[in-house]
Amino acid sequence: MEDAVPEMPVAEEDPGTAPEPAPEDDPAAPAPLNVPRTPTGNADVDAALDRLGDADHLATDGHVEVYEDVHRGLRDALTALDARPGPPVPPSPHGPRS
Repeated sequence: MEDAVPEMPVAEEDPGTAPEPAPEDDPAAPAPLNVPRTPTGNADVDAALDRLGDADHLATDGHVEVYEDVHRGLRDALTALDARPGPPVPPSPHGPRS
């Protein structure tokens, strides 16, 4: 007499649904890039660069808004540098050229 092995019941799969991947396995899920951001010493630039971290928690279609905001902030910081008066230019020792 042979020992009978009981059959395990097989779960029926619904062909219309695929199993949901675990959140950590979902390649489309937002994932931090962990790009180091070194402080520049300029508060406006540092704030704009820190804003890049907001994209780490958004789906890809939300990155554009963050990148445009950062670009605008960096452009404003550069414009502010151009608007500041620089040190006075010393007069040329050779006089005007002809």
